[in-house]
Amino acid sequence: MSIHREGINILISALVVLLLLNLILNKALSMPRWGYILLGIGSMLLYLWMLYFFRNPHRNINIQENAILSPADGKVVAIQKAYEDEYLQKECIQVSIFMSPFNVHVNRSPISGTIQYFKYHPGRYLVAFHPKSSTKNERTTVVMQHQDGIQILFRQIAGFVARRIKFYPQEGDFIQQGAEVGFIKFGSRLDVFLPLNTQLQVKLGDQVKGGLSVLARL
Repeated sequence: MSIHREGINILISALVVLLLLNLILNKALSMPRWGYILLGIGSMLLYLWMLYFFRNPHRNINIQENAILSPADGKVVAIQKAYEDEYLQKECIQVSIFMSPFNVHVNRSPISGTIQYFKYHPGRYLVAFHPKSSTKNERTTVVMQHQDGIQILFRQIAGFVARRIKFYPQEGDFIQQGAEVGFIKFGSRLDVFLPLNTQLQVKLGDQVKGGLSVLARL
């Protein structure tokens, strides 16, 4: 397991800040010895959690051309019919995945295909499971086209804690199924819009893993 590149600068900065904070508090405060020990333990646990958050585990992706893989780790919090009005302009099956701060936050391509559309939308930071977060929050919209012409749209949505969305490919790029395409920092949501004739393989409450779990079959 490695540390994701998005976390390197944050982890270095956090280490310096925590070391300085402990040094300053040790000099400025008069506490019993156990107080300094608890301060050190708390700082260490916080840093270990940050290391855990930015983990980037290796995954062996099994390419399945007729399957739509989950683009993120998390919990399926919504499955519903919804009209997608930004690009597809039609009714779809919307599957929403909530990523808690304890999930892997690497985002992966649900299919092998070409990026037909990408747009970044600035916005608010409602809690990610709020129904209006998909249209009000900071987000990206990505449309990928399968080799048979089917288009899959997904959105990276910032949550209450998340403040940075990263998406790496550009329009026109061909992306292999399961390949890393982005990262969202500190809790978020991902909405996937599927054709109505796809066969769902998940239900509400399911825990899914990016690049491994099958959301639906074409």
